[in-house]
Amino acid sequence: MSLTIRVRRTAASLAAMIAALVLLATGLTVATAGRAAALDPFTGYLMAHFTGEHATGEQIYLAHSTDGLNWTDLSDGAPVLVSNLGTKGVRDPAIVRSPAGDRYWIIATDLRIANGTSWSDAANNGSRSLVVWESTDLVNWSEPRLVDVASGISGAGNAWAPEAIYNPATGDYVVYWATNATVDGVKKHRVYYSRTSDFRTFTSPQLYINRGSGTQGIIDTQIVEVPNGTGGYRYYRASADGQITIEGSNSILGGWTRIGDLSHMGITNGTGGGNVVEGPMWMPFNNGSSWGLWLDQYATGRGYMPLRSSNLGSTQNFQTVSGYALGGTKKRHGSILQLTAAESGRVLAKWPSRAVQRIQSYNFQDRYVRHSNFEARIDANVSPVQDSQWRVVPGLAGSGTVSFMSVNYPGYYLRHWDYDVDLERYDGSATFRADASFTPVAGLASSSWTSYRSFNYPDRYLRHYGYLLRVDPVSTATERADATFRAVG
Repeated sequence: MSLTIRVRRTAASLAAMIAALVLLATGLTVATAGRAAALDPFTGYLMAHFTGEHATGEQIYLAHSTDGLNWTDLSDGAPVLVSNLGTKGVRDPAIVRSPAGDRYWIIATDLRIANGTSWSDAANNGSRSLVVWESTDLVNWSEPRLVDVASGISGAGNAWAPEAIYNPATGDYVVYWATNATVDGVKKHRVYYSRTSDFRTFTSPQLYINRGSGTQGIIDTQIVEVPNGTGGYRYYRASADGQITIEGSNSILGGWTRIGDLSHMGITNGTGGGNVVEGPMWMPFNNGSSWGLWLDQYATGRGYMPLRSSNLGSTQNFQTVSGYALGGTKKRHGSILQLTAAESGRVLAKWPSRAVQRIQSYNFQDRYVRHSNFEARIDANVSPVQDSQWRVVPGLAGSGTVSFMSVNYPGYYLRHWDYDVDLERYDGSATFRADASFTPVAGLASSSWTSYRSFNYPDRYLRHYGYLLRVDPVSTATERADATFRAVG
């Protein structure tokens, strides 16, 4: 969401301006404003998602695609953004672009099940805040911030699965999410909304979607805008409410008409069985004439599957799609943003695929740096070999440094603690970034090899001692040899 520029005009000229903007919008992104005419054509896609309830799974991951069906994990499958606020975990990210294409936001649920939180506690006594990141280029992101959106709801137990869409009728963003609260004596998840122009200040929450007086709740809802009202409506929303229900409207905050559900395809959200899915995720194809709807097959653990439609006005138009690949990580509830060529170029330059390498010891050349029970050491004949495979990535602390990310534990890095070196999960802190960053220099024992100077203790180097890795001062010939390595394929 970019800052709204308020320009005073007559009512007639304002109406004309809005009409012109509507006509100029030719392609729309999930959970964003209509594409501004100044944007270049869309040529790629960016998916923001989380990967599951494991140590690093509830953070922000990104994947890129050129065709919308075959995906490549960015950052070599490691988290791109990490929240160290609130519950210290995030789920259900939505990625949002401003109408002018000059600002982006990621908003996400503040929730971490992997730390032992029960679903009941999370739903009834969980965080009522969202986690927000902000960027002007999709690659350099602000520190995360917590925004309380649900405390104004009486008895609110949580704030889950946030989404946002620009509303040209009001010139700001509608942010909507699910909260578990009691209304008319019934406690269940309903969708609430608030308005914001800067993702910092929000209006008081209002009830948005309530599935009647019964106990059926609704959690996952996502809206897509389509050009020219294809199928009879300007906006369509898909919701997980026992079924995967599709509705249409010509106004985001107006009345919605139920179009149908996907039960005829054997797909439900639990009511009636079949293939039980959640997390509906829209994706306009860049051809401008068809729309994808990705569904998370969480009940069977098979991950996302795509459907495709050229007319969202009837659920009978949806068809299953084959020939897709989701990359190396499991994709859980997220959102997809269409990208221009310039945007794709930036994200691919920021997170290029890094080669898998082994780090060979100079004075014990049959031994390689490996992790064993999360302790870093050098060993020969490592099994499994993945324990000794690394991606040497740009240093978490920057400034010309490198960091060593585990291949079989993406998101885990070598870092020193009291000068001992271990494999640990990146927690997003500045201390971790400094501890896990090293400056490559000419090898202390041989200039054709490499030594790695500690970023935050520049008088110390990565070295082995008794085959265990440490960061130590180096002065003797033996120490120089212990601190000399070579990255090999």
